[in-house]
Amino acid sequence: MSSTSRHPRTGRNRLLRLLDRLEREPRADAVIDAIRKGVQALPLGEGRDLLHGRWLGHPVHPLMVQVPIGSWLSAAVLDLYPGRSREAGLLVGVGLASAAPAALAGWVDWAELHRQQQRVGLVHALANSAAVGLYAASLGCRVRGRGAAGRTYGFLGLAAVAAGGMLGGHLAYRQASGANHAEEVPHVVTGGWHRIGAVAEFPADRPVRRSVDDVPVLVVREPGGAVHALAERCSHLAGPLSEGTVSDGCVRCPWHGSVFRLSDGWNVRGPATAPQPAFDTRITDGHVEIRLRRQDGDGQAGDAAEAGRRRTGTGAHGHDG
Repeated sequence: MSSTSRHPRTGRNRLLRLLDRLEREPRADAVIDAIRKGVQALPLGEGRDLLHGRWLGHPVHPLMVQVPIGSWLSAAVLDLYPGRSREAGLLVGVGLASAAPAALAGWVDWAELHRQQQRVGLVHALANSAAVGLYAASLGCRVRGRGAAGRTYGFLGLAAVAAGGMLGGHLAYRQASGANHAEEVPHVVTGGWHRIGAVAEFPADRPVRRSVDDVPVLVVREPGGAVHALAERCSHLAGPLSEGTVSDGCVRCPWHGSVFRLSDGWNVRGPATAPQPAFDTRITDGHVEIRLRRQDGDGQAGDAAEAGRRRTGTGAHGHDG
């Protein structure tokens, strides 16, 4: 018997059990609901999608936090050397100035997460808030000439940042917040056309769920006859798009309100930062067939033959056969 099997309760396992308990702990849910409603009520307009990172293709919050973290870590390195207190203080100030927009982006993302993710995210935010408070105290001490106290507060702030970073990593990698939940679709759907049902099985402007290679697919037929098909699980947090609403050529996720264009899966509104994988469609012998739309380096669908079929009105979203 190995030492691992004899001693399963390692420090790492204890940490994971603690985080699992945090995910299940409901006592802060009332606070979470109040904060979530407050964040969602902020008059951000189109700035909300900017903060989500829809323009970037993935959440912008992890990118923004590099500035305060890098500044504070650099300040800690300078604090280890005598005579560099002024430069370290400048970096502490840069970190404090950049922490506010990074935190706003994080709160906007947090308000659209699952409850278990929000519970971890709240503690993550508290750790980072403690870090901001400690670094503000550090800067205040440095300004007043109390260098030793400023360095002490700075190192305590760095410890709080490390704790917040650990929780942020748990959110991103264990709980998959911010991940593209539709990324696997192109890797598991086989090539070629797949028959998914008779045309009559798809009422006009009604979202219908079908499955290809065990991958859920959303199918919507327009009143004019064109058929659109997208991966059915929302790229944001895998919400069921087939239970969403269809309007103006788009489908709205019922969970967090992300809006996707039916013709190509483009995410026209967040919190989703990645588009939905789209399928080419055709009607053959009264049946709808779909094929995963492959993307080239420019983000355009298919090869030259497929482009020719599109120009003639067959293949994608058209009638063939």
